[in-house]
Amino acid sequence: MQKTVRHIATAGVTALVLTAAPGIAVAAPSAAAPPSTAGSPAAAASDAFYTYDGSEPLSSFTPGDVLKKRTLKYHVLGIPTPVEAVQLLFRTSDAQNRPAAGVTTVVRSATSDGSKAVSYQSFYDSLDPEHGPSRAIAGDVSLGGAIANAETIFIAPLLLAGYDVIIPDTEGQTANFAAGPEYGYNTLDSIRAARSSAARTGIRPDARFGLIGYSGGAIATNWAAALAPDYAPDVNRQLVGYAEGGLLVKPSHNLEYVDGSLVWSGVIPMAVIGVARAYDIDLKQYMSDYGKSVYDKVEHASIADTLGRYPGLTWKKMAKPEYANPNSVPEFVEAVNRINLGSAPTPDVPGYIAQGNGGVAEGTFNNPPGIGTGDGVMVAGDVRALARQYCATGSAAIKYQQYNALSHVASPLPWAPTALNWLDDRFAGKAAPSDCGRIAPGNSLAPEQPVPAS
Repeated sequence: MQKTVRHIATAGVTALVLTAAPGIAVAAPSAAAPPSTAGSPAAAASDAFYTYDGSEPLSSFTPGDVLKKRTLKYHVLGIPTPVEAVQLLFRTSDAQNRPAAGVTTVVRSATSDGSKAVSYQSFYDSLDPEHGPSRAIAGDVSLGGAIANAETIFIAPLLLAGYDVIIPDTEGQTANFAAGPEYGYNTLDSIRAARSSAARTGIRPDARFGLIGYSGGAIATNWAAALAPDYAPDVNRQLVGYAEGGLLVKPSHNLEYVDGSLVWSGVIPMAVIGVARAYDIDLKQYMSDYGKSVYDKVEHASIADTLGRYPGLTWKKMAKPEYANPNSVPEFVEAVNRINLGSAPTPDVPGYIAQGNGGVAEGTFNNPPGIGTGDGVMVAGDVRALARQYCATGSAAIKYQQYNALSHVASPLPWAPTALNWLDDRFAGKAAPSDCGRIAPGNSLAPEQPVPAS
């Protein structure tokens, strides 16, 4: 796997170099945050850039306010490229809407005029903040960070198409995996920060923005689109639309779908830990001894560490016998209901949503009643239900595609070029296509209900 990722990332380096131009001007970094040099081990755990150390309380700043800035070389697998990137530390909100500091990276296109930018949400999917895309871009090399490095193959086409690209660390600085609202806040405040730093990023205050992301990046993309009208109406007014694939909608369904699967069952402890961390919940008290041992091993893991490592793992194996039904854990029910997109607001900009449904290719054979099949980790019926819900609740046009023969890993192949073309059309002012009225029925997205412990 690592060898494959290295080959992909090497191709990404080549693509990135093609986007670089000697004439790109990036302002010099502030004295408070000197740039990393090509040979520096940037993004180490001790990197002071990631810590807000100002004299004013973080709560005194407005979401999106920039706290620090630096300019460095864009790295892929630790290899510096000619492309320069601007990194910003900014004020945002965590899953519980408390003040937090976030980090984003802005990369300028060689042909940019600052009028259009795409926020690319990474699927780095990790419980370790060291695996965030900003760390990888700054030169850090790790197995978890290799995912963000490999995503250069998705970012380079955006730059070649003339878009400035914004790449937020969507999970925040405590890596709250699967905590969708926090992903959305970080994404929206990242755009605010990039826009307000025009002298450094080149992105004009009146620029238009698109959102794009797959898998974990789709979580951030959809939550950002859903939260924008209320949380960031200033950003919402400048959004042209969102494009996503492989979406997590109702996490309680996903946990049941991947239960006992051959490859994706490691997502179970990752999601439990991420949600518990985001909402300050102690779910470990409900775990069996085996569950606690898995919990401890996964607590700071990336999805690259867990895929295929726990074949056949189930919630029942992780929980104490009396909590064999996850809905018997009140805190769990409350948390998964808070991250259910079916209960979130409806975006008011056009969307393109794609979803695979060939999960048997990745070792997920489950077909639970009321949930059905998916791409191996994401539930197709949930995604259809969300798309239909958006159509029924007055959303702008929704384009929906389902790849019945493709799994989660294979679906990006047709999704990525289609998503880019769809965004191109939105920036060009073309009318958004709609599949409303033609999307097959999906699952209930109603909140989970608690049950007594057995």
